[in-house]
Order: sequence, then structure tokens, then C-alpha cells
Amino acid sequence: MSRYSLATSILNRMTGVGLSVGLVLLVYWLTSVAGGAAAQARAAQLLSLPLMKPVYAACIGAFCYHMVAGIRHLVWDTGRGLERPQSQRSAYLVVAISIALMLALGYGAFVLKGHAP
Repeated sequence: MSRYSLATSILNRMTGVGLSVGLVLLVYWLTSVAGGAAAQARAAQLLSLPLMKPVYAACIGAFCYHMVAGIRHLVWDTGRGLERPQSQRSAYLVVAISIALMLALGYGAFVLKGHAP
């Protein structure tokens, strides 16, 4: 296995673990919503701390990379793109698409704050 395939594979697994950690935040938020107004207010206060922005940015990045790399793996499951030159091209493509998607989602989340332009 080449360096780029190895690196993208390891990064795919790491982003999967990161998404599992992010899931804990989602479950906390959902249980606070189910727990009533007081629990929701406490969770909103905690989850809106400035310290959480890098965590949310990391979750967005992990989601984008993991999704695009997962699509690459689905293509590989069909037997396509397994040759070394194709694999290297798809590795660069995964990174480029992930960054573009991450920037678009990050812009929507942090600049537009979820509101349509």
C-alpha cells in the first residue's frame, strides 16, 4: 500500500473516531431538549461557549472527510480505482472535495450562523 493510500485510510478511521466523540455532544444536546427548559438552557449555555467553536469545526471537518472517503471506499468496492495512479488521484480528490465541503459548511455554520443568505 502506498503512502497516500495509507494516510487517507488512517485519516478515515481517525475521523470516524472523532465523529463518535462528536456524537456524545449531539446526544447530550438531544437529552437536554427532552429534559425540559431548564436542562436545555444549561446545555445551550455550555454548548455555546467559545471553546466549543473549534470542536464544532473539527466535527464539520471530520464529517466532510469521512463522508467523501466513504464514497471513495464504496467506489473501490465496485472494483474501480484500485490501480496505483487512480488511487493516488482519488486520494487527492478526496482531500480537495473534503476541504471545499468543509469550507462551505463552515461558512454556513459560523458566518451565516445557519441562516440562508
